[in-house]
Amino acid sequence: MPVFRLSNDSNKFPIPELARDDGLLAVGGDLNPERLLNAYSNGIFPWYNPDEMIKWWCPKDRFVIFPDKIHISNSMKKLLNKTALEVKINTDFDCIMRNCRMARENLTWITDEMERAYNKLFALGYALSVGIYENSDLVGGLYGVVIGKCFFGESMFSTIDNASKLALIKLSEKLAKDNFVFIDCQFHTDHLESMGGQYISWAEYKQLLNNCRD
Repeated sequence: MPVFRLSNDSNKFPIPELARDDGLLAVGGDLNPERLLNAYSNGIFPWYNPDEMIKWWCPKDRFVIFPDKIHISNSMKKLLNKTALEVKINTDFDCIMRNCRMARENLTWITDEMERAYNKLFALGYALSVGIYENSDLVGGLYGVVIGKCFFGESMFSTIDNASKLALIKLSEKLAKDNFVFIDCQFHTDHLESMGGQYISWAEYKQLLNNCRD
């Protein structure tokens, strides 16, 4: 299966079903807001190393969390009842993204270009962040893209135990209250699976994606 080369002159993508078995669909293009929104609306997202062309992915099996089915362990339930940590929504988006980048040191895919692009999406109302604070210090959080009733998770970080888990739980509570359809996790991790992440087929994902825009 060929990998498509995108043009800077058009924000269009090939149909997602043409992605390779590993999920890679296309390379090239840029991260302008219209292209990014078009990508996420079709289940496509960018992920690439700093020294590479932009790579656009659309895995056939999708890993998602349904907000109303987030799994909260007994230890996290105890933490939720006792914690003095403060949760803030859509505060310090740029700082949360920068911390996600710094947490991965030289292994991050979050480049200067990506920081600028997602901060633009946030300014346009298409991104969301959750921050966890201890004594006014940012100690954990996450951010992602919002289109309709879908949340597309991008990254999370934690400098103390369980801060990123708390951010995900609070995000899920907010999204469930607002009738969001799913959290797209993009890739599987044991951490996300332990909190309710599950694989669904492309056919089911595509239908849910359509429901997000209803």
